[in-house]
Amino acid sequence: MSRYRGPRLRVVRRLGDLPGLTRKSPRRSYPPGQHGQNRKKRSEYAIRLEEKQKLRFNYGLTEKQLLRYVRKARRVTGSTGQVLLQLLEMRLDNTVFRMGMAPTIPAARQLVNHGHVTVNGRMVNIPSYQCRAGEVIAVRNRENSRKLVEQNLQYPGLANLPSHLEFDKNKLVGKVNGIIEREWVALQINELLVVEYYSRQA
Repeated sequence: MSRYRGPRLRVVRRLGDLPGLTRKSPRRSYPPGQHGQNRKKRSEYAIRLEEKQKLRFNYGLTEKQLLRYVRKARRVTGSTGQVLLQLLEMRLDNTVFRMGMAPTIPAARQLVNHGHVTVNGRMVNIPSYQCRAGEVIAVRNRENSRKLVEQNLQYPGLANLPSHLEFDKNKLVGKVNGIIEREWVALQINELLVVEYYSRQA
């Protein structure tokens, strides 16, 4: 299944607040669809599926990509759920978003795809690139790149910069100082339910 390109607010109404997907908030508080207002009690499976979908839509992943991240997280020692969140948070598109260079993760992915971002002085156009501690992430030294990011910085997606990142708004240069702590993950999610969802099929 390819990446979701449909109405974002529809997803937000169904799954709750997804800070990476959109900055808009829905007018209606109940889920979309004909039976949105009279929902039945959800099964265990439905609850796990919903948490998994939150992760997928917030970070803009396909099902295949998310499954690959879950398998990768399993091979690392420590809590699989926490490692999974760290892997997703350390993606280049998400790091660009968290630095405030773009209002949403899809917008950050576009910045990276179009070659506006450099890592350690070299242009990187792969949104899934895993950022590591010590790497310097900057805006490419071109007028249209700088203009685009300066515009975005006036309306950042999230107000607070996580503790593992630093960013100089004047020079448009940021640095990754370490791996993100769990409390700095902006998405409200129970990652254990995601791991349980995949434990049945991966």
